[in-house]
Amino acid sequence: MTADLRFAPATGIGSLPGGDAREAARTATGSFEDFPFLPELPARGPGADMIGRSAGMLVELYARVEPSGWRLGDRPGRDTKRARSWLGEDLDALEEFTQGYEGQLKVQAVGPWTLAATLELRNGEVVLSDPGACRDLAASLAEGLRLHLEEVRRRVPGARIVLQLDEPSLIGALRGQVRSASGYRTHRAVDRQVVEATLRDVVGVHAGGPVVVHSCAPDVPFALLRRAGAAAVSFDFSLLTERDDDVIGEAVEGGTRLFAGVVPGTDTALSDPAGSVMGVRTLWRRLGLHPGLLAEAVTVTPSCGLAGASPEYARKALAHCAQAARSLADNPE
Repeated sequence: MTADLRFAPATGIGSLPGGDAREAARTATGSFEDFPFLPELPARGPGADMIGRSAGMLVELYARVEPSGWRLGDRPGRDTKRARSWLGEDLDALEEFTQGYEGQLKVQAVGPWTLAATLELRNGEVVLSDPGACRDLAASLAEGLRLHLEEVRRRVPGARIVLQLDEPSLIGALRGQVRSASGYRTHRAVDRQVVEATLRDVVGVHAGGPVVVHSCAPDVPFALLRRAGAAAVSFDFSLLTERDDDVIGEAVEGGTRLFAGVVPGTDTALSDPAGSVMGVRTLWRRLGLHPGLLAEAVTVTPSCGLAGASPEYARKALAHCAQAARSLADNPE
């Protein structure tokens, strides 16, 4: 396993409850002194949701809200402006709470395949239905991310930025499970090589910086994401089965880091921190990996975003991640 890249032991996924940017930034930076993240607050409405936020980053492509969802249009309207305004507000708050910060900082955006499976063309079908539109969307997203990363570097100059691409619809695109506008059929599965090449192009925008791909869906394609250049894969640990053992073992031995989502994303009674990472230790033993690699290879996170949680639980969950990561480091066996 290579040791050239290490992530801090714990962080959040991205979304938090509520609509107060300063309170969210305080929580995200206060919970993780060495790996804060730029919060997303979808409760504010369209444009603050993950799709609208990333649609607002697109270059020379614009989206607006229709009854069926986000649809591409000819010019920036109020929905695009609102999305960009909220992102600016979130960046202002993050900048305020990261004065002098030097360390890893995570920012999130929706990846090209989930955007393509969600954004609609003018005819109402999703972008995924048109290979040429998929290419244009990925290129627009890549340029938008490049500009976004530049802006974050300007605001937090001491940070080492980690880019997270959220791809919950990736499996659906690969398996031909994305439904058409009518709902009566599904769009054809996208060729795996095309999926991989597109991801590689978008990942490559963060030149010299690590990219994490996050999916809280079952059957995350670890090998494909590794080949596309992802430095780490973020996933809901509860969805793993022993069927995944071989690909996870290969990924870890190949230097890919695991962002293990072990803390539930909605309100529930939390176990003790050591109990939350017991499954990670069990997986490690099953794979025959050295316990000493655990803290180096695994970052502890919630299972998914915390937008659906209460503010009190969200704060507890993030603190619990940090405590569970310490438990993993102190007692890897």
